[in-house]
Amino acid sequence: MANRWNMAKRFSESARTGRNSSPPGEMFRKILIANRGEIALRILSACRELHVRTVAVYSEADRNALHVRFADEAICIGPPRSSESYLNIPQVISAAEIANVDAIHPGYGFLSENANFAEVCEASHITFIGPTPDVIRLMGEKDKAKEAMAAAGIPVIPGSAGVVPDEDSAKEIARDIGYPVMIKAAEGGGGRGMRIVRSAKELIPAFRTARTEAEQAFGSPNVYMEKLIERPRHIEFQVLGDKHGHVVHLGERECSLQRRHQKVLEESPSVAVDASTRQRIGRQVVDALKKIGYSSAGTMEFLREDSGNLYFIEMNARIQVEHPVTEMVTDIDLVKSQIRVAAGEKLSSVLPTVEFRGHAIECRINAEDPETFTPSAGRVTAFRVPGGPGIRVDTACYADAVIPPYYDSLIAKLISYGHDRAEAIVRMQRALDGFVVEGVKTTIPLHKRILADPNFVAGKFDTHFLERMPALEAKAK
Repeated sequence: MANRWNMAKRFSESARTGRNSSPPGEMFRKILIANRGEIALRILSACRELHVRTVAVYSEADRNALHVRFADEAICIGPPRSSESYLNIPQVISAAEIANVDAIHPGYGFLSENANFAEVCEASHITFIGPTPDVIRLMGEKDKAKEAMAAAGIPVIPGSAGVVPDEDSAKEIARDIGYPVMIKAAEGGGGRGMRIVRSAKELIPAFRTARTEAEQAFGSPNVYMEKLIERPRHIEFQVLGDKHGHVVHLGERECSLQRRHQKVLEESPSVAVDASTRQRIGRQVVDALKKIGYSSAGTMEFLREDSGNLYFIEMNARIQVEHPVTEMVTDIDLVKSQIRVAAGEKLSSVLPTVEFRGHAIECRINAEDPETFTPSAGRVTAFRVPGGPGIRVDTACYADAVIPPYYDSLIAKLISYGHDRAEAIVRMQRALDGFVVEGVKTTIPLHKRILADPNFVAGKFDTHFLERMPALEAKAK
């Protein structure tokens, strides 16, 4: 078994000779999809419409996955654990060389924001479908990303001018910007290496803990500090850039419904962003990304305070999980557009016009206990997806599929579209009632509670909304 998994590495030493890559500006012949689950199928569908052949890579745990079944070719790259398969750069590159692909699409997660991987792709004469390594590295170091965006005119949250080097500096910065403050890992996210500090006596213990967590999770103890915005809304702007210096924004998404700093439900547009703010921030985002030479799909993330001000917090230099809501309100295939600009096409041909209409909502259906959010791996004994007007389901799940314990718990994305937000909500409620998953626990009951909550329906919520829901509070007690 191990010999088969290592076959790609041994072959790679001589495989580059004879590569038949596509000339710049021409569509790729073959793309390797360096991911799994629903995003792998989403990329595969885009490739089919572009008449591009596909290569799936998979771990032993995903041998029976749908992306393996539907791709033109499939190569096993390792054991179930991500570090030995989907995050194993030599194995992924070797598979690409064996299959003689022109490009690699990393999807989201795994290697999608790994600058080293993008550099290896370049060195191997394989197009990385994403931004350049330098831009990925810049956006991946949050303190430097904030500096770059501030220099480009994007408003940022008051905070440290980079990494906080020591405890004395932490005390001085906190005193200058005022409590409460937030300490964050400089080279990671997802809530790890993050601490809220409300007083001077809490600062040093929190600073030490955040640095320890950051080093354990991301290999670097570096942290930065910023002013804590109480009860913010999380707003993000979708962007797309080409290799010719052109960038466009595709409107904003509301991503405030979160638990443990992970998004649960997203929608577009946001009820908290008016047309003038959208135009102003969108213009600033486009100008800033042109200055750093951004290409491919990406997302600029902001926090909105009660006054209406938006502050840049980070950029995700990849396609997002929640990209379908933007696709629904713009009628633009983001994944296909991402592939086209990577092949050298200009935005003017990929996106002749950008128009916004209607409202879209996405519910992430995770294999988790809806109250405790603990993963629920196992075999799916029944699986029925809803349909009807305005409903879309992105999934790689099916009846008798096995949800492995090694990866993200997302099993489906349920998207509703309506002429307005009220219609999108009603359609989502109808779709949730018709979504059947048996054999594992899912977050469908949680989404039903959210959609029925009067404050959600009225658009009155922030990033702490789920913490205040009565059902969850009762469970916690």
